[in-house]
Amino acid sequence: MKKKYQVALGIFLALMFMPKSAFAMHIMEGFLPPLWSISWGAVSLPFIIVGLFSIKKKIEINPRIKMLMAMAGAFTFALSALKIPSVTGSCSHPTGIGLGAILFGPTVMVVIGLIVLIFQALLLAHGGITTLGANTFSMAIVGALVSYFSYKMLKKMKVSQSVSIFAAAALGDIMTYVTTSFQLAMAFPDKTGGFIASLMKFMGIFAVTQIPLAISEGILTVIVFNLLTAYSKDELIDLNVIAQEA
Repeated sequence: MKKKYQVALGIFLALMFMPKSAFAMHIMEGFLPPLWSISWGAVSLPFIIVGLFSIKKKIEINPRIKMLMAMAGAFTFALSALKIPSVTGSCSHPTGIGLGAILFGPTVMVVIGLIVLIFQALLLAHGGITTLGANTFSMAIVGALVSYFSYKMLKKMKVSQSVSIFAAAALGDIMTYVTTSFQLAMAFPDKTGGFIASLMKFMGIFAVTQIPLAISEGILTVIVFNLLTAYSKDELIDLNVIAQEA
């Protein structure tokens, strides 16, 4: 079993020890007004509960996928911990959420994403506990849903596996930041232009760095998925991610 994940683990360790900027992009601790912090937590809670039941069910059916879930969590943690400076002193980062959404479905990744965000808030001061609901909604819920349904739609359209994975991961990344922009615009509408002006401002801040990051994440997700296909083929067949050869 260890040999199966040796190459993928090497990628994660390399990512974990890459130099990181001191900036942070997840909505920081205490940044949102209390009403919005509580509201986003309440909106995210039902998804988290469904995700917990989904994980339990999948593990009961196939206990072997626990290692694969841990790997998806490590991939998400490594990528979303990378922080690349953007304009106005903010920064952007990949999310890593698309791979797990493709493998396990969006509900599982809600819980994995939540765990990742908690560890980042506590260990890296990346994000925060009071903003955990908002960050979970943007990355672990919207990002996972967009990646999963984009992948399924492209596969139904007979698009190749690699292109489907690339597009799903990239779109999940982009929509995470679109959602974050919505969250910030709702909490901090522009004094003259209101919500729309504020939304355009926040989306513009991250667009410069986030688009190339989304492309990079899509490429890396394809690479890791191909490694998993080579080293963990049986698990992917059990998950109905790839078809068994006749």
